[in-house]
Amino acid sequence: MGRGPSIEGRKNAADASRGKLFTKLIREITIAARTGGADPAGNARLRAGIDKAKAVSMPNDTIERALKRATGADADKMEEIRYEGYGPSGVALIIDCMTDNTQRTVADVRSTLSKHGGNLGTSGSVAFQFRHVGEIIVDTSKAGSEDKLLEAALDAGADDVQSDDGESVVITSPEKFEAVKKALVAAQLTPRKADVIWRPDNRTPVNAEVAETLRDLLDKLDDLDDVQVVFHNAEVAA
Repeated sequence: MGRGPSIEGRKNAADASRGKLFTKLIREITIAARTGGADPAGNARLRAGIDKAKAVSMPNDTIERALKRATGADADKMEEIRYEGYGPSGVALIIDCMTDNTQRTVADVRSTLSKHGGNLGTSGSVAFQFRHVGEIIVDTSKAGSEDKLLEAALDAGADDVQSDDGESVVITSPEKFEAVKKALVAAQLTPRKADVIWRPDNRTPVNAEVAETLRDLLDKLDDLDDVQVVFHNAEVAA
């Protein structure tokens, strides 16, 4: 029998994955600070970026360096760009990027899509199938927690709460996201996951073969340095 990856090999892979995540979060913090100011108290996007960085144990000095980069000479070279396109079997994709070279980025994204049965679309070609919302996921398996969450979320301005099998998803407008999240934490309902996302209005079921190709596509897109996050409308079994 062949041996699996060595401990050193697994550690190197984990370090590489962690480094890639840190790079994306540093870019998010830098752009958020540049566009909305370096004070998290008055910049909801920056506060969310810092929260995500702390959730993955990013050192405080790394966060501080990212904030300082926002006022540095290199900050203006980075810009945000959103691509819309299709994956295998017409799965709709929204691909958010941060880049200092849009020609490189669009070429990389287009090539990756084409290798996985997809293609790049025009602006607006798939965005109408999604809503830009805050999504907060909370464990509500404890008795009474669903009712507690429903009351706290709606009082704070949430648009909807969907509960199923001990888990609740709170939907908010992007503007109310921080206020609702803060209210849930105050009610001792700590979110398992919280972010402002592009949420599909409907999900399209895909078969196992398409799901495998889609997962590979999403992995390859995530590997691209300029890609920050990808949203899709496929219903993929766990």
